[in-house]
Amino acid sequence: MMVLDKNDPNYRQCSFSVMDNIADPDITFDEKGICNYYYEYLEAEKQHVLKGEAGEKKYNEIIAKIKADGKGKKYDCILGVSGGVDSTYLAYLAKQAGLRVLCVHFDNGWNSELAVKNIQNIVEKCGFDLYTYVIDWEEFRDIQLAYFKANVIDIEAVTDIAISNVVNRIAAEKNIKHVLSGDNVVTEYTLPKAWTYKKSSNLMAIQKQYGTIRLKKYPLIHPILRRIYARTTKFEVWKPLNLIAYDKKVVKKIICEELNWIDYGGKHYESVFTRFYQGYILPTKFNVDKRKAHLSNLIFSGQLSKAEALVDLENEIYPNELFKKDLDFVLKKLNFTTASFEAYINEPSVSHQEFSSSLRIPDELKLFYSVYK
Repeated sequence: MMVLDKNDPNYRQCSFSVMDNIADPDITFDEKGICNYYYEYLEAEKQHVLKGEAGEKKYNEIIAKIKADGKGKKYDCILGVSGGVDSTYLAYLAKQAGLRVLCVHFDNGWNSELAVKNIQNIVEKCGFDLYTYVIDWEEFRDIQLAYFKANVIDIEAVTDIAISNVVNRIAAEKNIKHVLSGDNVVTEYTLPKAWTYKKSSNLMAIQKQYGTIRLKKYPLIHPILRRIYARTTKFEVWKPLNLIAYDKKVVKKIICEELNWIDYGGKHYESVFTRFYQGYILPTKFNVDKRKAHLSNLIFSGQLSKAEALVDLENEIYPNELFKKDLDFVLKKLNFTTASFEAYINEPSVSHQEFSSSLRIPDELKLFYSVYK
């Protein structure tokens, strides 16, 4: 991975956004100095985003279908809620549309108090039922620590893989045919591939090499089973935020007023670990400032200017008082000593691809049974 700083003669920043070639080996620039992520965003917007009447028509069609398929059942659809902006606003829209929603929250032991309060406000204000899936903490911590020992970048994959599997599993168990997703192009599409790696088989390989306990409860769907699951499970995943005018500033105001939502101050900062990971581990160990991708995405969708984004980047990424508080909490919760954590920070990073993640089917089965035997 290319690691530079702004004083390096090879440093380049996109002329349109704040994406740059610090810790990003895949970035390219055209003759105008515009990076590849802008053109990738435009293509994604073209493929997935519907605006104006076309978006409204598709949105209404989806709502009608969800209601029709939900007749005679307790719930029309399922929605994963974290207390963040996207899922909160989607809950608000679902309420406005008259949908009967089962909200599902994945509790991995890292919720901030504010996240818990925001989720409570969502379900109370909208009148929805809440299903909280509490992960087995000893297993979850063991997998997180395995990722630390592996020195790979995407520690958040441990949470992201589980969340997707939990929502899908509950939808299948309760025979709910529709899943609402807060994923959207206009605020969260842009992200360098070098910063993320969310494959179940990669998690299995890392856990097999560095884990210390046998996994019994972690909601893992093996790649082979996932392919079978996709062909046999009869539910659809919808992304309604791609079909409406979705302006982050406007949306925050609405959910603050209507659902008593309180801002966390950072994207996905409803989780203490995510806040610590994005605010300290990524920039310190991997030289990655994830704000660049988040802000650039808003530039691409016309919600922010480059000048505004540059001002945001000048703000401290992690207020010192909050960092110290989180540092003590995270180290204690993960059983790190100060010395062992500093040693981790100073160790070189390792590519996810160093661990088996794309295997032939017989090898996948062998790996699967070696983890669970």
